[in-house]
Amino acid sequence: MEWKYTAGLFYSASVLICIMVMGILYGETSIPISILVSMMIISMSGAFLQYYIFSDRFIKKMRYTMRMIIFVVSFMLLLTANAVCFRLFTASPYIHWWAFTAILFTVFIGGTISFEIYFRIMGKKYDGLLGQYRNRETSNQ
Repeated sequence: MEWKYTAGLFYSASVLICIMVMGILYGETSIPISILVSMMIISMSGAFLQYYIFSDRFIKKMRYTMRMIIFVVSFMLLLTANAVCFRLFTASPYIHWWAFTAILFTVFIGGTISFEIYFRIMGKKYDGLLGQYRNRETSNQ
């Protein structure tokens, strides 16, 4: 159930972003069904990959860094296969593939840094709350 929720969020966000980008850059007012199907496949597969790789249900003991590497490589292969199957851009000008790879890694690195900052901030917050709780418990004894 968890991955279905994530897939829905991924799909909704990707459709909204696609509409905004296509509208702003190209003046498009609609998205072809093939693009919507492509985004649905990526959203569902990506959410399942994320759940499978980052959950302790399947992979018991693995460092987080290794999980991240496995995820980004798997997701890159998934995106590449999807781009080829749905002919999202032509293969001849390699600049498209370089841009595709650069955007993927930029988003991945940006997302990783954002989550790391968020988790550090939340960790400090919870450490502070735990310290307050311990102080109260110590003073009550």
